[in-house]
Amino acid sequence: MKGKVVLVGAGPGDPELITVKGLKALRQADVVVYDRLVSPSLLNECKPGCERIYVGKGYGEAEIQEEINELLVRKAREGKTVVRLKGGDPYVFGRGEEECIYVMEMGIDCEVIPGVSSVTSGPLLAGIPLAGRLSEPAFTAFTATRAGGGLIEPEYVPSRGNIVVVMGASKLKEMSDILLARRSPDEKVAVIRNASLPDMEVVVTTLAQLRNLESVKPPALIVVGKAVDLRDRLWKVK
Repeated sequence: MKGKVVLVGAGPGDPELITVKGLKALRQADVVVYDRLVSPSLLNECKPGCERIYVGKGYGEAEIQEEINELLVRKAREGKTVVRLKGGDPYVFGRGEEECIYVMEMGIDCEVIPGVSSVTSGPLLAGIPLAGRLSEPAFTAFTATRAGGGLIEPEYVPSRGNIVVVMGASKLKEMSDILLARRSPDEKVAVIRNASLPDMEVVVTTLAQLRNLESVKPPALIVVGKAVDLRDRLWKVK
């Protein structure tokens, strides 16, 4: 029997935000390989006898991507259906493309099931519309860290429009300098921590003051732009 790998986006954290198709795949899996940001309650959906393997990587811990790739292939070659359960969407800063390419190059079938990304759902849940007639016609999302561990260069920061920065909360001072190289110090900034979870926090400040938010810990999003100005009007709707 030939095994396969299914990359499933688990959503931003709230277990109810996984898709119907993703939940169905999870319930049929023989093996579930899951990340740190996946809600533990989703594992209760696994069928009896399903093997659950935690491969979460904390901030500052050693890189384990190669080991994860090899694990997926090894389990699939045992004839098992392997669900790789990833926070958010597998292809939005989730390294899903790296895993899928490796799996297929090893001759294993790979299916990808989209998930709700924190890039869009985090600001939405904080009352911040990223693009629209009252906000901006477009937004830019980027990861703070590059391959190899370095931070993104200022030239990747647009001078206009709304911005969403992921994986930048652990480097707020450095990210503040990078953003200030391209943006006004008076612009509103929202830092959204644990988006969609009961302990979700939203701190609104200015870009000039962003570097002082030392109490904000990862995982968190940084949102910059006119969209943050609309939070006061939309948050009251909740």
